[in-house]
Amino acid sequence: MKIASVVILIALIFLAISSGIVKIALLPQEVEFFGKYGFTNPMLMAYGTTQLIGGILLVFRKTRFIGAITVAATFLISLVVLLTEGNIPVSIATIIATVLLGVVAKQSWKIASSDL
Repeated sequence: MKIASVVILIALIFLAISSGIVKIALLPQEVEFFGKYGFTNPMLMAYGTTQLIGGILLVFRKTRFIGAITVAATFLISLVVLLTEGNIPVSIATIIATVLLGVVAKQSWKIASSDL
């Protein structure tokens, strides 16, 4: 079970960091997609920076809880946009990732609480 947890954590870190980087880089697909829903380029870059920082925070045990909550919040924003767009397959993947981030946050909270 521990190996599965590590693999899931690595996948979530990769997903958060890569999602942040494509927004910060203002990839045309991201600009067009989020632009339809009122995201300006500076907003998209700030959103991507939040995802990137959250992904980095996921790496470290002491900051994993904050990272998981931060990334989950950004994924929920993306989920709303995806559902509005009608993109059900990516919405389902986003829901799964968000639920897994919730599991990571819960595990991290337990670990942090036991360290006190």
